[in-house]
Amino acid sequence: MHVPDGFINAPVSAVAGVVAAGAVAVSLRGARRELGGERAAPLAGLVAAFIFAVQMLNFPVAAGTSGHLLGGALAAILVGPWTGVLCIAVVLLMQGILFADGGLTALGVNITVMGVVTTVVAYVVFRGLTRVLPRTRRSTTVASFVAALVSVPAAAVAFTLVYAVGGTTDVPFVKVLTAMTGVHVLIGIGEAAITALTVGAVIAVRPDLVHGARGLAAPLKLRVDGELVDAPAAPASPPAPAAARSTRKVWATGLAAALLLAGVVSFYASANPDGLEKVAADKGIDEKVQEHDAAGSPLADYGVKDISDARVSGGLAGVIGVGVTVAVGSGVFWAVRRRRTPEAPHSRTTESV
Repeated sequence: MHVPDGFINAPVSAVAGVVAAGAVAVSLRGARRELGGERAAPLAGLVAAFIFAVQMLNFPVAAGTSGHLLGGALAAILVGPWTGVLCIAVVLLMQGILFADGGLTALGVNITVMGVVTTVVAYVVFRGLTRVLPRTRRSTTVASFVAALVSVPAAAVAFTLVYAVGGTTDVPFVKVLTAMTGVHVLIGIGEAAITALTVGAVIAVRPDLVHGARGLAAPLKLRVDGELVDAPAAPASPPAPAAARSTRKVWATGLAAALLLAGVVSFYASANPDGLEKVAADKGIDEKVQEHDAAGSPLADYGVKDISDARVSGGLAGVIGVGVTVAVGSGVFWAVRRRRTPEAPHSRTTESV
């Protein structure tokens, strides 16, 4: 759903830029609380890189149309809503500058629609569901599925509203809304599946690393006379040693997965236009689309310039993108964490991650 230059006029693009800048500023303050532990910053950088990699994997959703992960729900659930907004902003910035994906003048629109709307909507839905569902790993995964599913058409509606105010072509609002929500409901199913699988996999291994699963503890059950009853509480055990709490293995595994997806699996992604591109072509929204300012980038269109082999060119571009995103993202999150306001000793609480 990357909006290119020319879809939205300059005044509305400028307003969206201000909204996006404000959202990023607020998120920077909120992320300081979420990035409390030393391991939080590199993990947040990894989440940004993983989302970058998965966004390269367009999957077919209908005849001649594909979709890709937006990532707001996944980021919010894994690292928190404030940090999640920053993760998506970093991804969109790297994509726009290096890969000519998403217009530079439309960066504010993209951050607002793909970053802020998806993250906020997903986290509100997720938190609402986790309050009413049993606090189990399965219900947390189910809540992540529903939250991701809802977040994608919500972003489609948000784009349609922005287009209704500042669209450069005259296409009836209802036609755009119907087309955008229809195809993005289908894309939302793919987003939900990817999000639930990822969240479920991390919870199965290290639930303590999932922001949305903090405090998750299903009581041990015993079967007595054919009925399940809560087992007696076990005596408190001493804190696990630092080595047992290390995130190096998780970080290395996640980075390897991101590199594999971007460097190898992306070659097999669908070449069909994504939901926004298809709707824009069918409805005439793209009549005034402009060439990207970074069209001459050596990595434009997710390929390395002067490498003729498509598999090598795309794979290398994906690997470079993952590397740059994890480096920039981790640097941003380290800087945010270092600016945290020290807490008074009497108000300091034990970190729950």
